[in-house]
Amino acid sequence: MSVPLLDLRRQYAPLKAQCLAAMEEVADSQALILGPRTEAFEKAVAEYCGAPHAIGCSSGTDAQLVLLMALGVGPGDVVVTTPYTFFATAGCVVRLGATPVFVDIDPHTFNLDVRQLAELLNRTANVKAIIPVHLFGQCADMAAILDLGKTHGVPVLEDAAQALGARHPLGHAGALGQAGWFSFYPTKNLGAFGDAGMVVCHDDALAAKMRALRNHGMEPRYFHPLIGGNFRIDALQSAILHIKLPHLDSWSAGRRDRAAYYRREMERAGLLGHLTLPVESWPGGELQHIYNQFVVRTPRRDALRAHLTARGIGTEIYYPLPLHQQECFRYLGYKAGDFPESERAAQESLALPIFPELTEAEQAEVVAALAEFFTAA
Repeated sequence: MSVPLLDLRRQYAPLKAQCLAAMEEVADSQALILGPRTEAFEKAVAEYCGAPHAIGCSSGTDAQLVLLMALGVGPGDVVVTTPYTFFATAGCVVRLGATPVFVDIDPHTFNLDVRQLAELLNRTANVKAIIPVHLFGQCADMAAILDLGKTHGVPVLEDAAQALGARHPLGHAGALGQAGWFSFYPTKNLGAFGDAGMVVCHDDALAAKMRALRNHGMEPRYFHPLIGGNFRIDALQSAILHIKLPHLDSWSAGRRDRAAYYRREMERAGLLGHLTLPVESWPGGELQHIYNQFVVRTPRRDALRAHLTARGIGTEIYYPLPLHQQECFRYLGYKAGDFPESERAAQESLALPIFPELTEAEQAEVVAALAEFFTAA
């Protein structure tokens, strides 16, 4: 039995009629950019997250970019974040002329190591923002990070691209700091029919500035007090995402159920001595980890991946090379060994199939293939 890493067609099938009807309605209206469909979706996301404002954007990357622009991030500024994340987290910082400064990860959660963050903030000047990444769908240690931000007078901006719906004891991912952003790339736990993203924030003036910046800094029409860009979300994506949003919590619960199955069956198969499974930092709460990815670790990652691929089981590596080792960031002066936990995670981590429609039979196939690999060894 082949097992896909992700199969979006299974999610689409029961929503097909609604999605097609919404697409037809948008097409008939010819209100294709922003408009009432976007306003309704923004309101729904803001209410869902518990934030006063939500600003729809053309992608998660553009959502981050417009937020950093609104905060005035630019040359001479430092933005502190993790080297173990998707490229855009640091890429947007550099596009504005600022400097990303990295802090290593906690090896158990893959999120920012708070102790090392505190040490770096004590010795680093001109820090304009701290960006924790809620990697794979679990919140970083936001209580400690927010305290550090307050102590140093630095805003905390959440990269919640993979974490819409994840919850921390303090609240919803994305709405815990000054602002946060989401990606609606199709593979995310709430996925569009293309690219889309969103920023949520608490400050009225900041929200108004981002709304102008996403539309070329235009306010009112054809008057430009700011230089912005074209970061607008399409009405079509807003309509599709608004249909999907009410299902998000049940989809997240489905991911958690499948994560629990993996834990139970991997333990039964004697795999816990061979694989390191994801941890949950905030036990006892619903949806505190929404498993955008189910990432295991093993020093034999590459051989294991080849074995699973040969058996038709989809996998992915998030991420094979930390940002401080990327060629385009060589000028920052980092070298191999500077962030050992991020480098080790890049060498050992492997994402296994997990999505709400994944069947128990498919999961059993994955566990059997894992057991076969380690037994043969």
